[in-house]
Amino acid sequence: MTRNHSTDSPGPSRVTIRTLAKMRRENQSISMLTAYDFPIAEALDEAGIDVLLVGDSLAMVVQGHSTTLPVTMDQIIYHAEMVGRAAKRAMVVVDLPFPEGQLSIERSIEASARVLKETQCHAVKLEGGAEQASRIEAIVTAGIPVMAHVGLRPQNVHVDGGYRVQRDEVQLIADAKAAQAAGAFAVLIECVTTEIGKAITESVTVPTIGIGAGPHTTGQVLVTHDLIGFHSGYLPKFVRQVADVRGLIKDAAAGYAQSIRDGEFPSEKESF
Repeated sequence: MTRNHSTDSPGPSRVTIRTLAKMRRENQSISMLTAYDFPIAEALDEAGIDVLLVGDSLAMVVQGHSTTLPVTMDQIIYHAEMVGRAAKRAMVVVDLPFPEGQLSIERSIEASARVLKETQCHAVKLEGGAEQASRIEAIVTAGIPVMAHVGLRPQNVHVDGGYRVQRDEVQLIADAKAAQAAGAFAVLIECVTTEIGKAITESVTVPTIGIGAGPHTTGQVLVTHDLIGFHSGYLPKFVRQVADVRGLIKDAAAGYAQSIRDGEFPSEKESF
């Protein structure tokens, strides 16, 4: 027996897969950023970002690894739970970390189900296209929304011999179309030429989210740490850095340490 709930999404302004589909139909751009903890997710949500991604990129930008491969399912769940609690409007999508999307389909369904059961997040993201169609279909059939990920696939870094622009237009379009046919509600396109990003978007009807895929996708996503300058090294060409948070933190910490050395902190005002 069910209660008499509205058929619409919880909360009057929650972004859902229906919202994103409507935005695609009406040529409205979708904004998406990564989030890994409560305060950042809360700030991004309040800023009006449409979709938050709990990405396996946390292995690199939070844990300090050189690839996305080391992050575990338990770690993704830990971060997703925080982000899910913070987001009041944004849809939250969670990456299936390696190798949850490469082992048995049953394993992928179990991992995806954990995301919905143990966090307040709404969908999973799975790297792969045509060869992942049966997996996407099985996860969606189980009641779990899936965002597909084509183009550069960070979990394939060793197979591909590094991170490089993807140029096989025929295969990339086939991947996106297969993902849509399998039930994916959106397709993330990473590191392709502008022309291919446009061609993929025109080949499907679901929203496309670009990262290094040019301006013709339905929306754009970046790693938040790259956007705000909270990183320690290389930035991809497609990143627009709009702040220097790392510099602000360094300056604040240096000023704090100096005030202690000078005997200025804590002052009488800051003491009981």
